[in-house]
Parts: sequence; structure tokens; C-alpha cells
Amino acid sequence: MLTNPTAMLHNFHFFKNLYTSFVPYDHLKYSLVFVSFAFLFHFNVHAQRPNIIYIMTDDMGYGDLSGYGRKDFQTPNLDKLASQGIKFINAYSAGPLCTPTRVGFITGRYPARTPVGLIEPLTGQKKDTAIGLTPVYPSIATLVKASGYETALIGKWHLGARSKHSPVKNGFDYFFGIHGGAADYISHKGGDGLPDLYDNDTPVTQEGYLTDLFSQKASAYIKQKHRKPFFLTVAFTAPHWPWQGTGDKPYADSVDFRVGGSPAVYATMMKSLDDAIGVLMKSLDDAGLSNETIVIFTNDNGGERYSDNGGLTNAKGTLWEGGIRVPAFVRWPNKISPGTITQQISITMDWTATILSVAGAKAHPDFPLDAIDLMPVMRANGKNTERTLYWRTFQRNKQKAIRMGDWKYLQDEKGEYLFNLVNDQQEKNNLREKHSDVFNKLKKMYADWEKTVPPPTPL
Repeated sequence: MLTNPTAMLHNFHFFKNLYTSFVPYDHLKYSLVFVSFAFLFHFNVHAQRPNIIYIMTDDMGYGDLSGYGRKDFQTPNLDKLASQGIKFINAYSAGPLCTPTRVGFITGRYPARTPVGLIEPLTGQKKDTAIGLTPVYPSIATLVKASGYETALIGKWHLGARSKHSPVKNGFDYFFGIHGGAADYISHKGGDGLPDLYDNDTPVTQEGYLTDLFSQKASAYIKQKHRKPFFLTVAFTAPHWPWQGTGDKPYADSVDFRVGGSPAVYATMMKSLDDAIGVLMKSLDDAGLSNETIVIFTNDNGGERYSDNGGLTNAKGTLWEGGIRVPAFVRWPNKISPGTITQQISITMDWTATILSVAGAKAHPDFPLDAIDLMPVMRANGKNTERTLYWRTFQRNKQKAIRMGDWKYLQDEKGEYLFNLVNDQQEKNNLREKHSDVFNKLKKMYADWEKTVPPPTPL
């Protein structure tokens, strides 16, 4: 990206001299005006592209932020960020578990369209080690990089543990973080008891609480010199288990990550996460980049044991609202009005489409997105776009769901349901019999959609 006026002038004179060597003199004065405007337009289009920061947290409940209703602790930095832009109250994750949602974001497509997205989720078991994302499926990082961006991912990957599946093989110029689904916040070991902290593809040992390490690395990345606009994904592991605060001891290798914790420990983890967001936003301010950077915040799925899912039914791993509705908000100074709340229905893949749009990038024609660009809604608080969204789980819970406008069809292990989510966000009133026409329509739409994706992979 050209930012130096001397470089701009040099390039203008180069284009002018090249052009005048072919254009007759009597057309020259008009032609030079055209060339001038064309050059300046080209420069402005590229110069005005923002830096992009996409922040995804892990296993946060819909109501875990004080700005979304949490009462027993506060999240002032996240609440401030939300107040500085547009807040979504009907945002969804692409899946109810880590790996599928991350596949949805990285590819911009329903998780079931990609082999690794059929794993719910990747585990440390031997059968999963051969599976992961490959460049066969164009990633958001690859597409944005081709459009002239620097790319980095700091935090959790969870799309393959082998080198051929790593972030740096899938479009990211730089990676610092863990390959697996969870790591001890103190020792940085994965659930298998092995170290899981990497700098690019090199295993590293570094002391520090994992949330703090990620925010420190992201802060340093923001402040370093950039010759191009940057796309930075910060994928925090918090507040995913193991439930550990900054002063806790590491888990013994023999202890399951899912044991332990308490509401007080969870609150401590959320405070560390909120502080980390404060560090990132201050880094943008210190670098003078706040007005040139769009910041997107969301979460990968519903919460579990110590989370507050905002009164929604069920939790992580299910297709009830408590498993897939997530907080989300976006700040872009002078582009998105602060203090805005939207009812727009959105899903993880929409952030992919939106990022590609603001970066001036395009999806690969052979891999069209299952998403919409949300910028028209966000920039002018425009009219909401009607959405139809699909979900499927199979390996641990066998569930299906479709949301079309106000309506949601859901099938779980106990039965089939129809809910009007505008009137019944808690999914208490099954309208299957009362609105059988809507029920049958959505059920057929789901069956038709399922024919367009590969069949599920048995566990």
C-alpha cells in the first residue's frame, strides 16, 4: 500500500510518461486529466482499505458479557467496544462446537462442505491426527493475502495438528498459538499432556498465562511496522476449560481438563479476557490505527458449566439457542455509527464475507460462500436481510436445525419442534401442530439443503 507522497508522485510521473509516449499531442491535455483521476482513484481505493482484526472467544455464553446481561461480574472493555459500534443480538455460530465453527469462518462455507468440518470436534485421538484443513479449500487468509494484506493468526487453531494442516500452510504469514482444542493456561500442554505452543511451525516454551500471552503477541503485532494493511485473527481459548485463573497451578497430566473450576474461577478468566481486549484496543490507539481498523468480535458456540447463556435453552454441543446463539459486535470509527443495535440475523460465515468485502478480496469461484456481506446493514443501519440458516450435528448429538426469518425448525434425539423465535427465544412453546404448514415447509427445506452437503462422518 502506497503511503509515501514522494512514492505517489514518482508513480504518477511514470504512468504519465508511459502514457504520453503513445498519445498524440492534441489529445494530451484531456488524456492527462483522465490518467490523473484514474491514478488517484486507484491509489485511494487501496489506501483506504482498513486493517482488520477478527476476535473470536471460546465457549462464552450468550449472556456472559455484562453488556449482554451478566450480573455477577463486569466486562468493561468488551462493553466499551460494543458501545463504539454495532451490536448484534441475533448472531449465530456456524456450529455448536469448536472445529465446525472455525471451519465455517476460515472457509466462509457451511462446515459440512469441508471434510474437517465433519469432525465434531477434532480431538487428540489418533484417528483425528490425519485430518485437517488443507489449501485445497481456499481460506479467508489466502484470499485476503492475495488482495494485498499481511495475515496473522494468534491463538487457537483447532483445524489440524500436522504441519501440512497448520495456519502457515493455509494463508497466514504468521502464527502463534496452539494447534489443539484446549491447552493448560499455565503449562500450555494439550489434553494429551504434550506441549502445544507454536511460533509458526516451531514448538516453543514460554512462561505466562495463555490469555495474556495471546494479547501480548497480538499487541506486538499491531505495533510492528506494516508495509501493507493487516488482517489479524485473535482466537482466544478463554473461557474454555481447563478452568484456571492467572495464579493457579497447572493441571497434572493425568487430570481431565473438564474437572475443577468454580464460578469464581470463571469470573477471573473472564476478567483476564476482558483485560486482554483492553490491551488490544490500547495498542491500536498507541499505534494511531484505531480509525483505520475494523474490529469484529464474536464467539465460537454457546457456553457450558459456568457460563450464562442468557436464559436460552440448553448449551454448547446442541442446536438449541443456548448452543449456537453468540454475542457479536463490530467497531469501525467513522464508518459504523456507535451505540447501534441490530436485529439482523447473522452467522459465522457472514464475517468471512464481510472481511473479504472490506479487503477488496473475492471468494474462489469454485468455492462460493454460504454468507452475506453485512456492511450494508452495519454502515447505514440499513434494512435487515431475510436469512435462512442451517445446522447439523451428528457425532455426539444427532440434531438438525433451520432458521428462516422468525421461525426455527429443530430436530433432536427426543423429537421435532417448531418455534417462533421472535415471540419465544427460550424455545418453550412447540408450534409444530398449530403451524403445521410452516413446520412441513421448513422440514422439507432442510431435507433439500442436506442433499447439497456430504453425509455426516460416523464417530
